[in-house]
Amino acid sequence: MTTTDDNATNRRLRLLVGLVVVCGLVALTAALADLVQNWRPFEPFRVALTCLIILAKSSGVRVRIRSSNVNLSTETAAVLMASTVASFGWVVIGLALGVLIANLRARLPLMKLGFNVAKGSLTATAACATMIAFGAPPVDPGQLTGDLPGHLIVMPLAAVVHAIVDESLAFPVIALATGTSIRQRFVEHWDIRVISGAAGLAMALGATAIMTVDRWLVLGLSPLLYTLHLSSASRVRNREERAAWQRLARTTDELNAVELDGVLHSAARRAAELFSADEVDVEVHETRMPARLVRGTDEEVIYDGRPESAPPIRGSVIAVPLESHDGDTAIGELRLRFHGKVTLTEREQYTFRTFAAALCTAIRNASAHAETRRLAESHALAAAQDPLTGLANRRRLEQYTTELLAGPARGVTALMLLDLNRFKEVNDTLGHSAGDKVLIEIGRRLEAAAMPGDLVTRFGGDEFAILLTDLPAPPVAVPRAQALLATIAAPMDLDGMRISVEASAGVSVADGTADIAELLRRADIAMYQAKKSGQQVTRYAATRDTADVGSLVLGGDLARALAEDEFIVEFQPIVDLGTGEVIAAEALARWSHPDHGELPPAKFLDAIERSTQLAAFAESVLNQALSAAVTWRAAGYIIPVAVNVSPRSLLDPRFPDSIEAGLRRHGLPPEALVLEVTESLMLSQLEVVDEVLGALRAAGIVLALDDFGTGYSSLSTLARVPVQELKIDRDFVSGMDSQAEAAVVRSTVELGRSLQVMVVAEGVESEDQRRRLWELGCPAGQGYLFARAMPLNALLAALARGFGGRPGRLAGPLHEAGEVVRIPKRPRNGNQRLDRSS
Repeated sequence: MTTTDDNATNRRLRLLVGLVVVCGLVALTAALADLVQNWRPFEPFRVALTCLIILAKSSGVRVRIRSSNVNLSTETAAVLMASTVASFGWVVIGLALGVLIANLRARLPLMKLGFNVAKGSLTATAACATMIAFGAPPVDPGQLTGDLPGHLIVMPLAAVVHAIVDESLAFPVIALATGTSIRQRFVEHWDIRVISGAAGLAMALGATAIMTVDRWLVLGLSPLLYTLHLSSASRVRNREERAAWQRLARTTDELNAVELDGVLHSAARRAAELFSADEVDVEVHETRMPARLVRGTDEEVIYDGRPESAPPIRGSVIAVPLESHDGDTAIGELRLRFHGKVTLTEREQYTFRTFAAALCTAIRNASAHAETRRLAESHALAAAQDPLTGLANRRRLEQYTTELLAGPARGVTALMLLDLNRFKEVNDTLGHSAGDKVLIEIGRRLEAAAMPGDLVTRFGGDEFAILLTDLPAPPVAVPRAQALLATIAAPMDLDGMRISVEASAGVSVADGTADIAELLRRADIAMYQAKKSGQQVTRYAATRDTADVGSLVLGGDLARALAEDEFIVEFQPIVDLGTGEVIAAEALARWSHPDHGELPPAKFLDAIERSTQLAAFAESVLNQALSAAVTWRAAGYIIPVAVNVSPRSLLDPRFPDSIEAGLRRHGLPPEALVLEVTESLMLSQLEVVDEVLGALRAAGIVLALDDFGTGYSSLSTLARVPVQELKIDRDFVSGMDSQAEAAVVRSTVELGRSLQVMVVAEGVESEDQRRRLWELGCPAGQGYLFARAMPLNALLAALARGFGGRPGRLAGPLHEAGEVVRIPKRPRNGNQRLDRSS
């Protein structure tokens, strides 16, 4: 409550009290006038009645309501009895004296004293007026016998009027002074007031009847009045104590809340209700939290904040430290605030200390719970958050993705997994502190570029994962991933230097069957393929997935398959596009698995790459290829055999020696073998790769660069690697209808002509493609147009059968005899793959 509200309340209270006092003075004046007018010589009996009235008023039961005390007395019995035999003046003056004496004993303030005297005068006046108005005026005790029935009939009505006037005057003032409702004042202790009033009426009726026998017998009512007083007092106190303990029990139950705010707010409001305080302060200075003050009434919390910022309040304060019954260190203070002077009873003091101890325990429990919850939240955050970047971690990604996939469909969901390229160089050159700054900046950029609903996570090291949500269609995943990569590719300032960081990413699209583990596996495969091919983003394709469970099972069969010669080699012819003549054959491995049938290379090559069986597998394929070359050379077909080489083999310095040993074992010249190396990161800047390739070339072995144009830094690789053949990837050949793809093919052919190296087009499947390639100047090709991969016997039969009656050809020529055609230049270094006689 604000100071302005207090001032307004005080003004209304003074106005109401003043009005009652003025009316009381009028009643006292009328009583004095009646007393003077009807003055009689000293009458001991009337003096005794006056003393009885004073005693009845002085022996009331006091009930405290906040800062005010309400007196429940037996004055009704005395007033009604006296009004039958004493004049109006005697009764009013006698009651006024009783009120005055009782209030002086209680040392009440002048305003309260004046109000109580005025109220008593008005209630006595109302009772006497009712008796007179309804034909029961005061009579001499000796004449009461004849008028007794009339007095006994009117007295109940006078008692009701007395009670109505008394409570109508008292309760509005009490409610205004204590800030409570008038209804609450009327309801509280209503049953005790009714019983006490009925007992007083019965006593008055009995005393009046007794006076008809002997008026002095009425003085024997004093013990009865005192007994009634004790009975009422006992009932009121018992009820107050019972209600107080019940409220204490309910309040301490409410203090068992685990939220500190709830404990403090409940304590402030319930303490105000429990101890009938105007306001309650709960001040806490527990070590684990800042100092705090909560102030409230029985209806609401009016302040919650720093103690020094709380508005000052006038009035009396009763305080107790917040400490347990064991007397441990206090954590604050509980204060009851009253607008006036209040003293707690012994029972209230004990209840106050008990409540404070319970509150202390509740605060400590709530504080401990808050600390436990803070630690739990901190641990949960740490468990779901990357400590360096503040991004979500793998655990959070798995949880979020699982929830998203289990919920209602909201567009297409995809997972993007990215790995920074050459990030190790940043750490090695600038230090790990600089590397951490780069990771933080990349995380910030990714999170800023992500769409609402996306989740950016760091997996650790230089790997990040982004869950892309609410995509309109699966193909949109790749452009979204490219846009995210573009944000991290922009230069960044790092300790005064501008650096750029690039990344490779794989994208897997949720298809309704894959869980988070499968999405991660697919994205990882796609990312590996992106790095391997030198592309920025690769989307997962099941047709290129060699890391599935089946591949893992096959990996366990490799040793047995090699021991039992399950790996076989088939051969796909390479044809002169102009003449249709076979100029070479590429060896392609197949696995004749006893359970799974014949498996293509895509199903097992990656498993071999990751296994310890690579060398044995390569030797098996090489031996079969060289044996086949010996066979067809013996049949008169002097064509080389092309064998694919694993990038891992190029890391082995002993690899050239093993190749030469194989050639010697089969009695073949070096030019009878073409080794096809795939363009990849393996051919980037590794010195050992350069040494191996140089040794192979020095031995006279032909080197071919497979899938040219799809890999890592194609032109720089071509400048470093001593290749004699370029093989155009089948994707460019199949897409020649596109200007861009046709331009790549044309450029590759021109590059081969400039470098005087053989150019072979892969995936030639139609005569139109053959002719267009030939017209562009591409001399050779392979594909289904000419022949699929076939066993050695089938190849020998095809060569012998020939085309158009000419052995060694698989297609007719593109030009007739005498026709002017453009003939590609022969390759350098004596490579004669277009000439069978070489």
